[in-house]
Amino acid sequence: MADKKFYEENYTPEQQKIANEIIALEKAALDKYYKGDMSGFLNLWSKKNFTYFDANTVLRIDKYEEVADFFNKYVAGRMHADSYDFVSPRVQIGADMAVLTYQLHADTTLIEMHYNVIEVFQKEDGEWKVIHSTWDLITPFSPDVKRPKTQIIV
Repeated sequence: MADKKFYEENYTPEQQKIANEIIALEKAALDKYYKGDMSGFLNLWSKKNFTYFDANTVLRIDKYEEVADFFNKYVAGRMHADSYDFVSPRVQIGADMAVLTYQLHADTTLIEMHYNVIEVFQKEDGEWKVIHSTWDLITPFSPDVKRPKTQIIV
């Protein structure tokens, strides 16, 4: 297969199936999200064991209920985009866990989004659930980070 990524060459058939399932779950949640429907993510995120970071959180959010409340109050019904770019998804698979990373780009009714996304999945009652989610702005170098004091020459 010409479009197969180098890391997929080492997937077993079962791992390829898991990767496809996780990517499909994430894209289904995104499809709803960009129609203002938070249920895709709210059903995908673990209600038992969930943590969350994004560009607007100073501290990690440790409770599903807090994230759900925020998204239902401030995002539900307001987030719309006709399309989005789901770029370079990669799934790294462990025994009962998997990590999905990708870049996400969309011009929405609320903001123009350019994120590096990390979703940590774990099997929970036989289903893949996200136990940690990070949405980090794609920025070359934050102005709040101290610049190196010396130049590194390689």
